[in-house]
This record gives sequence, structure tokens and C-alpha cells, in this order.
Amino acid sequence: MTDSSPNIPEAVAGYVALTFDDGPNENTATLLETLRSCGARATLFNTGENASAHPDLVRAEVDAGMWIGNHSYVHPHMLTLGDGDMRDQLLRTQSAIEGGGAETPFLFRPPYGEHDSNLDAIAAELGMRVVMWAIDTRDWDGATTEAIVAAAEGIAAGEIILMHDGYTATNAAVPIIVAHLAKRGLLPGMIDPASGRAVAPR
Repeated sequence: MTDSSPNIPEAVAGYVALTFDDGPNENTATLLETLRSCGARATLFNTGENASAHPDLVRAEVDAGMWIGNHSYVHPHMLTLGDGDMRDQLLRTQSAIEGGGAETPFLFRPPYGEHDSNLDAIAAELGMRVVMWAIDTRDWDGATTEAIVAAAEGIAAGEIILMHDGYTATNAAVPIIVAHLAKRGLLPGMIDPASGRAVAPR
């Protein structure tokens, strides 16, 4: 991805992870263009159902330089499922994402943030780390662009911001968030599968 963004701090104080759940969908092309325009990369937690329906958008995410994670196949309450169904949700999503041309995800974000030691262990068996967040922008709850930007102001180096692929208010907030981060010396980075924290892209 070509970085045409002015959002490059003079001194880098650290990295944060911008994350977007629930894609790919009819908003994804807009989100990718928004991220490209401000020189930002993000981790996109795709559902398998959406990845299977839109393999072209998975490829577009890859081509845009994004990192892709697993967000289950149909976004169920995972803790209501038996172990076999949990594995099925994760494995089917891995296959769907791979089918779009992406690398096998090594990060899993549980729907609704619901997880326990058993689900964590199943994810680990399948080569994935469970990833949560430090800041929930609440874009899923109808937050305005201003509220999303305000929520992101609390992020610190190494932390993760939760957003979603699908909201106009979120699309509008992204360039402002990236610009505000740059003023603090923070850059969008990747999530390290070993630590679960945001680090420099590699």
C-alpha cells in the first residue's frame, strides 16, 4: 500500500492497532479507501460467512495491506456452543478467509467479546490468539463520529481500538483518529500474536 498520508509524526512514541469487525461487506471498499487515504493499516476481523460471500473483498483487503483476523463464521454467542461447534466456527472461517486469497489468520476476536479459558484453548490449538481491545468506540451502538473520535483519544501505545466495518460515522472518524494519533507520536500498527499488543508493522 502506498503511503500518501501526512500523518507521520516527527518522533514515533509507539503503535496502536486500529481494528474493524464484521466485514467484508458493502462498506468495505469505502473503509479501505479511507484507510489508504490517511496512510493507515488496520486489522480486519472478518466473519467467515461474509468472507465466503465476498472473496473479492477479502482479496481487496489483502491488496490494501491489511491484516485479517477470524471473527467466527456466523457471529454466534460462542460460549453457548459445544467444543465441536466452536472449532467448526473457527475452522470454517479460516477456510473462507484463505479462499479469498488471505494468509491463514493467527488472531481471533470472539463475537461480543465473549470468551473463556476453554475457547481460548481451542483457538490456541488452531494456531490463533484471542484478541480483545482497550477502547470500545461503541460505533455499533449508534455513536456519532465525534463520540467515536473522543473515545479513541484514550488510547495508549500498544493498545487496541475496537471499531466496525459498516458505519458511515466510523468511516468519517478514521482520518481524524489517525491525525490525532500522529500528533501524539502514535502510528497504526499490527497486533503481535505473541503478546497481543500493537507493535510496528513487519
